[in-house]
Amino acid sequence: MELDPLILSRIQFAFVVCFHAIFPVFTIGLASTIAGFETLHYKTGNPVWQKLSKFWIQVFAVVFGIGVVSGIVMSFQFGTNWSNFSYATANFLGPVLSYEVVTAFFLEAAFLGVLLFGRDKVPQGVHLFAAIMVATGTFISSFWILAANSLMQTPQGLELINGMYFVTSWADSLFTPSFGYRFAHMALASFLTAALVVAGVSAWFVLQKRELEANKKALSVALWFLLFLAPAQTVVGDFHGLNTLEHQPIKVAAMEGNWERDTNVPLLLFAIPDKESQTNHFEIGIPGLASYVLTHDWNGEVPGLKDVPVEEQPPVFIVFWSFRIMVGLGLLMIGFGIWGLILRRNGGYYQNKTFLNGLRLMSLSPFVAVLAGWVVTEVGRAPWLIYGQMTHAQGLTPSLSGGMALFTLIGYVLVYSAVFSAGVYYLLQVFKGGIEKANAPHELEEVERPMRPFSAAHVAIDGEA
Repeated sequence: MELDPLILSRIQFAFVVCFHAIFPVFTIGLASTIAGFETLHYKTGNPVWQKLSKFWIQVFAVVFGIGVVSGIVMSFQFGTNWSNFSYATANFLGPVLSYEVVTAFFLEAAFLGVLLFGRDKVPQGVHLFAAIMVATGTFISSFWILAANSLMQTPQGLELINGMYFVTSWADSLFTPSFGYRFAHMALASFLTAALVVAGVSAWFVLQKRELEANKKALSVALWFLLFLAPAQTVVGDFHGLNTLEHQPIKVAAMEGNWERDTNVPLLLFAIPDKESQTNHFEIGIPGLASYVLTHDWNGEVPGLKDVPVEEQPPVFIVFWSFRIMVGLGLLMIGFGIWGLILRRNGGYYQNKTFLNGLRLMSLSPFVAVLAGWVVTEVGRAPWLIYGQMTHAQGLTPSLSGGMALFTLIGYVLVYSAVFSAGVYYLLQVFKGGIEKANAPHELEEVERPMRPFSAAHVAIDGEA
């Protein structure tokens, strides 16, 4: 069987991006959460907020480290597997990725040192400023990365000359029609991820009756964020969907499993899309609802996959179900936010074991939702690497063989598995120690060594003076 370098390269990039994406989305939200805890401690003087900050800073440090390692390694494949794409877009992606390092990574790295090790060495206000700068750095980083990806989704501000893109307007190329919606959508996803992880971990500690005062406060804050952010994400997602319908109609058709351009299109709750036969099997839907959701008109027209040739249609089954996983988990988040509000009114949000155990499970849901959303975004763009201008096949490295692509894919899987295993191990140790260990005093014991007379013989014998 001949190995297809294009398929293997796409699998590799999908694996690497999905692995890496879950870490930045968490650290972006968690950095802001830590900055919030530090602000509350600075304003109120309540040591509980400092306890929470110390604990979650440890979690942030581990996750940030994994994200940095996976992100650095991820960039290698642009040269190894996608050299045509790298060459064509070098005038744009080169500066943008460099700006991300200079303006964001350096900022995060510098102030992260102060955040981790400077609590008792700098004034409290400086430590708070460091927390805010780390949080700011994460958003600057996401700005550049999403600007680069948005250009691939809705390209503008570039001109293709002799196989290479030249920037005609930096403003247009950075602020593409989809950028604002995608940035807002990702920012809210980051906040939701942090809120649900904090809620789930705090619920676990409350069930174990560990540091109840601190964990009840963390749980309360996280549930307030969940209550407001989950519905807000639905609203932003709606605007994002309308923008996608305008600029990437075939992606929307794949999300809805709609083959024929039509009006009064049903919203499919269940279906098995069949690209080969250009139809769906076992459809269950709500009449007219897809038209209303997408166009805000019950008789609105929805594009169909058959509007383009089969070779320009994305893998419909993957996009269709990934979209439903994302939306389903979003609705579940809204449900838990409302449930928490009801229990709060009765004073029992930290006493209901069913609710607390549900939050523990929900702490994993934002990662699944983020991955499903990225699958919709990236797979739904297929076969285009730059939408409507460059296909995946055109961006591939010409000399890449199937064997070489398989070798690097296996290498990435092995390396990332090792990184992930180590990261999970250290995270579990942090969670096991909890707030108690994070706030335990660390006393340095000095061990007295007897003085010995200095001589060249000592140096020669054991290397010590």
